This record gives sequence, structure tokens and C-alpha cells, in this order.
Amino acid sequence: MSLILSLFVAGSPIEKTKPPSLESLCLGVVGKHFEDIIGDLGEIAVNFPADTKMAMAAIARRRQLLNDDVIISLAESSWEILDISGSDVSDFGLAKVAERCKVLRAVDISRCSKVTAAGVSELVWHCHSLETLRCGGCPRSDHTARQCLGIFKPKLNDIEGESWEELDPTEIAHGAESLRWLVWPKIDNNSLESFAAECPRIIVNPKPSPFGFRGVKVPVEALPNVALDEPIVKDIDPRTWAVSGFTARPTAPSSPSSTELPIAEKFRLAFVERDSRLAPKRAKNARQHLRRAEREWVMTSTRAKALALASQASKSLHGRN
Repeated sequence: MSLILSLFVAGSPIEKTKPPSLESLCLGVVGKHFEDIIGDLGEIAVNFPADTKMAMAAIARRRQLLNDDVIISLAESSWEILDISGSDVSDFGLAKVAERCKVLRAVDISRCSKVTAAGVSELVWHCHSLETLRCGGCPRSDHTARQCLGIFKPKLNDIEGESWEELDPTEIAHGAESLRWLVWPKIDNNSLESFAAECPRIIVNPKPSPFGFRGVKVPVEALPNVALDEPIVKDIDPRTWAVSGFTARPTAPSSPSSTELPIAEKFRLAFVERDSRLAPKRAKNARQHLRRAEREWVMTSTRAKALALASQASKSLHGRN
């Protein structure tokens, strides 16, 4: 008895383990069959709480199923973080989400080959509370990050003033004035120097430290060793997204099983292909059958023979005239 009490007092793993919640179990079941509900996701998730929708988006991302339609169907105005890393979300989807989720504080667009500087511009324009941005991770995303320097720099709306003192504060900054932390692990030296010179308020790749950085504590969202949406799915069984062979490595290809078609769809496509291939032959056979029927009718019908002879005689008379 004393041993059991001592274990509880010492904070052993016994007290840390707890059964998953009913919501986590349900999300696990839904996540395993997520591809079956994508078509009706907008109607299914319309009344779900914001955190449930965020968990569904995190599962879809891990199952390589996150695209514009999915993220737009799930986006909620109260979201403060958005992780679309390694997904098929494009500028269109990012702009729609940014327009709806104006209080976003941290966004991860790393390894998003379909997101360009235009999408980042929409994000900055709509989300004035954005503090942390993760980017890079693939050649296309690195290129996008380099193009975003001009977006992050403050812009002057009034350049006719004679001095800085005469400028209204609202006229000074329409860049990403709230952005403080940029996570770009493989940033090149030229880009790093450009950010340091032209956007000194933005701290690139901050390191965790108990003393903070320049007197400011580094937020968890700015530390790249943990996925931005990891806290959302920490209570959900990882086997939920293991069904499609998800891996956390950014360059790892997805498993063929994630794109394999159902047997019924394979049969349907095979039938359509065969039907299209045989369509010209069926049309040719139909024409031949019609001509054969016409010849047989002429040979067996007395009236048809009379009409044929009359037609030939008429042609002969016209030819003589």
C-alpha cells in the first residue's frame, strides 16, 4: 500500500496515463475514413466546434488530403493558428482562409509548392495579428519566401510630407507590421542579410533560450522542432493517419495506397475506356448492317425493283437531253 502511495506522490507515469476522450476516439474514426466524407465536408462540419474543425484539418494534412476545398470547408473565424505545411493548398485557399480567420497569430506554409507571394500578400493583408510565419522546406517555398521580403517591409502611403514627424502613424506601415518571428531553416545568406537590414524587427530562426531573445520570450510556434498543429492532435491515436503512410519527413513520398482507386472505380474506368475504344467499330457495323438491309429489300421487293428501274430510266432520259 505504501509503495502505491509513494508512486502517486512521486508523480509516476501511472498518474499521467489517462484514457482518450470520446471526442478523440470519434475523430480517430472519422480521420481513418476522411476521404469518404470530403465531398460532403461542408455540410458535415458546419456545426462542429472550432477546435474539432482544426483537428480534422490537422488529420487531413497528415493524410495528404488537405487542399483548398477541405481547408475552406473547415476554416473557422476563431482560429489563431493555421498549419497547411506540405499540403496542396494554393493561393486561392490561403486567401479565403485568411479572409475568414483574421485573428491568426501563427501560420505554417512550409513545403507548400502551390503557395506563392500572392497568397502570402493576402495573408498579411487580412491578418493583422500575424506574429509567426513558417516557410521554406522545398525549392518552390524557398523561392516564395525570397519574394516576400518586399511584402514584409513597411510601406509609406504618404511620401509628400516634409519630415517623419508630420506623418500620421496610420500612413507608415501597411506591410506585415505585426510579424516578429520568421522560421526559414535553410535561408540563404543573401536573404538573411536582407531581412536583417530591411526588416530588423523580424527575427529569423530564433533559438530557444530561457532568457528569451532581445528580452522577448520566443513563442512555441516559432520553434520548428514541433509541428504547429501538434498540440491539436496530441490525444488522437497516430494510427489515424498511419493508414495512408504519413511520415513527418518533408521529402518522403506518400504511399501509393493513399492514391489507389477503389476496385469499383477501376472497373468503371476500364468499362468506359473499352466502350470508347469500341464505339467507332460499332458505328461502322451499324452502317454496314443498314446498307445490307437496303440491298436485301431491293432484291426481294417487287415495288423496290420497279422504283429502281424507273430511277435508272429517268437518269438515262436526262442524260440524252
